[in-house]
Amino acid sequence: MDRDAIEEMFQALGPVTIKRMFGGKGIYHQGRILALEVSDEILLKADETSAPDFEAAGCRQWFYEGKQGKPVKMPYWSIPDDAFDDPDEMAQWVRRAYQAALRAQ
Repeated sequence: MDRDAIEEMFQALGPVTIKRMFGGKGIYHQGRILALEVSDEILLKADETSAPDFEAAGCRQWFYEGKQGKPVKMPYWSIPDDAFDDPDEMAQWVRRAYQAALRAQ
């Protein structure tokens, strides 16, 4: 996903900073990481407060294969498909991610 598309996705928060990392990109707002781009997919940060919302919306939690092939779950989730067609809904999801980033600090 190119920089303009990412900035548009997060416009409800204001300016974001995009940095290369993990073979993808880290997306930051006011110095806090709130999303990753991995394999051309944006994944939003969640925590114990917001993860149930992501799960209820049918989102997938990101994981990678750890030692001995065991999955290591990370605090990043896919975005509900409906949000890509509705800027107001996307705004709600990116705000959830930012709130999780604030709670993590």
